[in-house]
Amino acid sequence: MREESIVHPIPPLYDENCKILILGSFPSVKSREAMFFYGHPQNRFWKLMAALFDEAYPQSIEEKKSLVLKHHIAMWDTIRSCTITGSSDSSIKDVVPNDLSVILDNSRVERIFCNGATSYRLYMKYIYPTTGVKAVKLPSTSPANAAFNLERLLTEWSMIKD
Repeated sequence: MREESIVHPIPPLYDENCKILILGSFPSVKSREAMFFYGHPQNRFWKLMAALFDEAYPQSIEEKKSLVLKHHIAMWDTIRSCTITGSSDSSIKDVVPNDLSVILDNSRVERIFCNGATSYRLYMKYIYPTTGVKAVKLPSTSPANAAFNLERLLTEWSMIKD
């Protein structure tokens, strides 16, 4: 797999009622192909959201959008563009952060959660100085995070419901 310079292709997902923002780092190859968040079938994000909110597992993009918006959750990523090899967070360089003001100025987001260490590290480095809104680091839902099974993810991620 070769290194590529890529601009984030997926628009932010939010509405004026969102109170929580979940940030990933940058979309995987599968997510970029699907043009929607957490498109890799092995990523546990959508299973986790369904379990957290006691909802049916969403199949379509429309069902996924509906699930998070129903629970006042906005979604996007910390990175607007970068150089990356495949889907590897560890290969990310030449980072340009996303401007979260489009979400923060047009919603009621009060809390920001980062899906994984890379998202959190990049948020704190590039975005926190602008927003002043602290983020909470949650364990990644990526299949690469084998240390966390779905049950353990549920325990950690349950704080987004508070």
